[in-house]
Amino acid sequence: MSIPDFLLETAAHERGALRVAGVDEVGRGPLAGPVTAAAVVLDPARIPAGLNDSKKLTEKRRVALNAEILAVAEVSIAHATVEEIDALNILRASHLAMCRALAGLATPPCHVLIDGNMIPRDLTLPAEAVVKGDARSVSIAAASIVAKVARDAIMRDLAQHFPGYGWETNAGYGSKSHMAALLNLGVTPHHRRSFAPIHNILCKDSAITS
Repeated sequence: MSIPDFLLETAAHERGALRVAGVDEVGRGPLAGPVTAAAVVLDPARIPAGLNDSKKLTEKRRVALNAEILAVAEVSIAHATVEEIDALNILRASHLAMCRALAGLATPPCHVLIDGNMIPRDLTLPAEAVVKGDARSVSIAAASIVAKVARDAIMRDLAQHFPGYGWETNAGYGSKSHMAALLNLGVTPHHRRSFAPIHNILCKDSAITS
């Protein structure tokens, strides 16, 4: 198992980049809720121990590391809404959230490490795409943790207003209980209508009522 390190950031520093940001998003796959991105600029002298891809960490560990990251790093969190996801498509919406997160940093970074194989087309900062970046770069790993903790909190809050879908535990992903709730309770304003399972339910409903 690879553990993320600071090598990509160091290489950028050696090329003259003073501030290097890692960027990641969470929430491409769920059927409900926003897509959330985070941009993190770590202080090389104060990197929290144990940073890793958020999916490889327990919730308790993520929450603890999130607090450590917020205490020692520059962090910006941003979102793209369900409406934007449906209007743009999920890839473009996730890139929009990434650009918003970068724009939210107090000072623009000199270089950006983007998780994935694509650089957002609207990004004007020098950047490189890093495949499986959250397992390679501690800055991207930190961004993955911050984004995940922030989005989970949003989904827990939405679950209070729309009980029955299990968002407090499934974060909007299409779990068995979530799919059952969709059939029993219907589609909410926070469901992504462009996603096939939601689209298909709406099509069936309109066929029944027409």
